[in-house]
Amino acid sequence: MQREDEPVRIPITDVFDLHAVQPKEVAGVVEAYLEEANRLGLKRLRIIHGRGIGVQREIVRAVLARTPFVLAFDDAPPEAGGWGATVIRLR
Repeated sequence: MQREDEPVRIPITDVFDLHAVQPKEVAGVVEAYLEEANRLGLKRLRIIHGRGIGVQREIVRAVLARTPFVLAFDDAPPEAGGWGATVIRLR
């Protein structure tokens, strides 16, 4: 059984849904996700941040903008979440 203060391990895939992440933890979680995705050699990612008022979207994009191995990012196509998700290309 996992203790409450232990980090939760999640599998790293090319899609990451932030709906279960506390807003105050979004930046750190996204940074860790990007590092691990890059380490695993993933090249195309999609982060689902939701539509809402855009706060999480802006946090995600601020992290992406300062991450050196991120080549590009933009809104996902409509069938993949539109402006409620961001697609990312890594080096």
